Amino acid sequence: MLYQVKSARPLAEIEKGLQESAAKHQFGVIAVHDLKQTMKNKGVDLNMECRIFEVCNPHQAKRVLETDGAISTALPCRISVFGDETGYTVATMLPTEMMRAFDRPEIAPVADEVERVIVQMMRDAAGAA
Repeated sequence: MLYQVKSARPLAEIEKGLQESAAKHQFGVIAVHDLKQTMKNKGVDLNMECRIFEVCNPHQAKRVLETDGAISTALPCRISVFGDETGYTVATMLPTEMMRAFDRPEIAPVADEVERVIVQMMRDAAGAA
């Protein structure tokens, strides 16, 4: 259910790679949550970097949302980047697995396509072959 790829790239390079790959694949980065900074603002020190990227292809989102509005609980897709200067992990919950929870087989092709693209975006950003 979880897909992860390791990266030796610096965090800024991973972030730039995600932005570029998302655009190349007609996905948008809707938001980036910097959990380390958010927690610091609440008085809690997190001893690692953790950024969550919310990504979406609006055409694919429309297709699944019009099938079942409850799917909005699983959108947008999230890609997490966590670790420190010694190495980062890029991770996501696989869309095909999450969509199974809705028991709507007709959305499987959309989930397959979205998953293929998200995995490629992550591999691009991480510098994986």
